[in-house]
Amino acid sequence: MPSRSTKSSVSFGLDRLTTPIGIALLVTDAAGALRALDWDDYEHRMRELLRLHYGAVDLSDRSAPVDIRTALSRYFEGDLGQLSNIAWRIAGTPFQQKVWTALAKIPAGTTMSYGAMAATIEMPKAIRAVGHANGSNPISVVLPCHRLIGADGSLVKYGGGLERKRWLLRHEGVDV
Repeated sequence: MPSRSTKSSVSFGLDRLTTPIGIALLVTDAAGALRALDWDDYEHRMRELLRLHYGAVDLSDRSAPVDIRTALSRYFEGDLGQLSNIAWRIAGTPFQQKVWTALAKIPAGTTMSYGAMAATIEMPKAIRAVGHANGSNPISVVLPCHRLIGADGSLVKYGGGLERKRWLLRHEGVDV
């Protein structure tokens, strides 16, 4: 994990992409990897998550790489497989990284309960911890935290709001 020294900050680019469910904020590093994706109405939360993971962060207006913008646009147009084409990099605890990496493996059009995710990462009693890590996911949509649902099939919690979660799941063909 990068140092949280107050003497230096991490620099990332910030771009905006219009989607059917709002303006997406795209945070990328100098190498062009996606570091965060959140919604303009949740920018404060995104900045707080970045601060928690990287310490001081300097966000400057900079276009995200064309391949990221194109893949996201195509996803929102219905080409659901495009998310796997996006290069991303995450910082977080080893447990968070394990959950977030597992999220990327949930296929579009399917859902998983928090308990099933805990079992998938071989920590079946860590259901609440999975929920907490899921809620701290810095890369919405690409690391599809919207695909985690309650054991009873209910749509529980989503950092971008339940209406967005519902839209994303319907967009992927899930009957919710």
